[in-house]
Amino acid sequence: MTGDTSGLPRVEELEAALRALLQPTHLEVLDESAAHAGHSGAGPAGWGTHFRVRVASPLFEGRTRVARHRLVYDAVQPFVSRGLHAIAIETL
Repeated sequence: MTGDTSGLPRVEELEAALRALLQPTHLEVLDESAAHAGHSGAGPAGWGTHFRVRVASPLFEGRTRVARHRLVYDAVQPFVSRGLHAIAIETL
């Protein structure tokens, strides 16, 4: 990752993408990047690289945990090229 942090994803952007795709009944997006300073993929900004998502969606009904996680990954995929390195997913 370069020193330019202007394109790193923000919580609000991930929330918007997840809301658009998953129509959640519950959604929390936490930027945990600062806790990963010095780890692989952690950028110099201290934000925008490591996130935790807690989400409940009617689209999860009847799906396996892997299928639920795939839906979340699909929603945030556009942010990978912008510096998103890791996402911890908790489906509710």
